[in-house]
Amino acid sequence: MTQYFLPIRKLREKPYSNILCFPKPTKRQIDNRVNELKRLGITSVKFFGPVQIQGLDVLGKGYVGVVILGKKQNKIFALKIRRIDSQRNKLTDEAKLLKIANKIGVGPQLISSSKNFLVMEYITGTKIINWVKDEKFSSKTLRIIIKKILFDCFRLDQLGLDHGELSVLDKHVLVTNKKPTIIDFESSSVNRKTSNVSSAVQAILIGTGLSKIIRKKITLPKKNIIINSVRNYKKIKTEDSFNELLLKLKL
Repeated sequence: MTQYFLPIRKLREKPYSNILCFPKPTKRQIDNRVNELKRLGITSVKFFGPVQIQGLDVLGKGYVGVVILGKKQNKIFALKIRRIDSQRNKLTDEAKLLKIANKIGVGPQLISSSKNFLVMEYITGTKIINWVKDEKFSSKTLRIIIKKILFDCFRLDQLGLDHGELSVLDKHVLVTNKKPTIIDFESSSVNRKTSNVSSAVQAILIGTGLSKIIRKKITLPKKNIIINSVRNYKKIKTEDSFNELLLKLKL
C-alpha cells in the first residue's frame, strides 16, 4: 500500500501501470498516457483512498474512470483516469460539463483536462451517507447541509445541466467542514430535462438508505407532503416554487 507520491515515470511499471490503463494495459497505451500526463504538468501521483484495486488504494472507481491523487506545481489534485474499457472514448465532454457547473460554483473545480485525464480540485470530504451516520452534529447542521445540496441542485436545474446520478446521491456528495460538494459529472447532460432537485429530494428524504438515517435524526414532513411539494416545484422550476418547496420541507 503506497503512502507517498511517485514520479510519473513509475507508472510505466506494474502494478501502477494497471491503474494508469485499467483494467489491462498495453505498452503503447502506457507510453502515450505517461506523455499525456507530462503535457498536463502532472509530476507525481499517489495511490491513496478507500477503494482498493489490485492491491493499490484509490479515491474512487466507476464505469468510466479511476480517481487517484496527482501533484502539479507542488499542489495536490484529484486525477481522474479514463478506463481502457470505458464506453466513453474521451473525457473532454465530461470536462466541458464540469466547467459549466463550475460557473455557478458547483462541483470540484476543473483545473485541466485531456482525452484520458481530468485534473480537478481535491475534495477531502466524507461521503454523505457516512457523514450522517456520525452523531457529532446538530439537527440544525444537518438541515443546513440538506438545504445547501438542494440549492446547488436548483442552480443546476436553472442552468439546464442535469447531473444524472443524484438518485444515488450518497455516492455523489462529499461533506467537508459542514460544506457539501456534488461530484462526478460523467453522466451529466445539457440535452435532457433536468431533475436535479427532484432526484436529490428522493435520495435524501424518501425511500433510500440515506433517507432512513436522516429521518432518525430530524423531523420531516410526511412522504405524501414531500412528494406533492416536489411535483409542484417540477411544474415550473422557478425560484418561488423552490422556496415554497424548502418551506414545505421545513428547511
